[in-house]
Amino acid sequence: MNPDEFLDAVRDDNETALSRLGSSKALYAETAGEMDAEEVFGAAADAEHAAAETFGGWADDADGERVREAFEAFAEQERAHYDRVAGELDADHHPDETPAIHEYLRSLDADPARVGGFLGRTLASEKSKEQMVGFFVGQADPQTAGLFRELGEDLDEQLARGRELLAAVCESDAEYDRALDAATGAIQAAYEEYTDTLEGMGVNPKPVC
Repeated sequence: MNPDEFLDAVRDDNETALSRLGSSKALYAETAGEMDAEEVFGAAADAEHAAAETFGGWADDADGERVREAFEAFAEQERAHYDRVAGELDADHHPDETPAIHEYLRSLDADPARVGGFLGRTLASEKSKEQMVGFFVGQADPQTAGLFRELGEDLDEQLARGRELLAAVCESDAEYDRALDAATGAIQAAYEEYTDTLEGMGVNPKPVC
């Protein structure tokens, strides 16, 4: 397996989950049904803060120097994202509960699994950013839509660097398998939280809107 085949496999194995995480219901779940700008900013800030904490922690105990440097850079980028998004809030931001996807990611303890989990998280995050762009386009707020579009472009860069990192840390089919399991685990953690949240609100999570 190579990194391109890896990403194809992740997308194929998680097609339904990624599709539903890219639906308007996903943003409805992220904001607990409060579809207004302040709640969208708050949800985005929670996600960026959690990502910075996860990647910073990984950098502190990475097995290899290249992996450490990459996750330091990712953590710094996510902190910058957090500052931009939190700065749009009317009040100071206080992070909510850690998203399920980051609870899962923080359980991973080897570089191949962490890089795989990172790639899974990035694919899921791209779906979320697309919904946030669409929300602010619908609100006739092109400036804020542009902000989230820029954050999405940074995710494209993270995906590209993550692919390179995957090739560096996976030297065997077994390591690619561990990375693939972790990528799927990350996406499924996000999907299960989406499903549980909507069901708790009395909303059917299955139809894609």
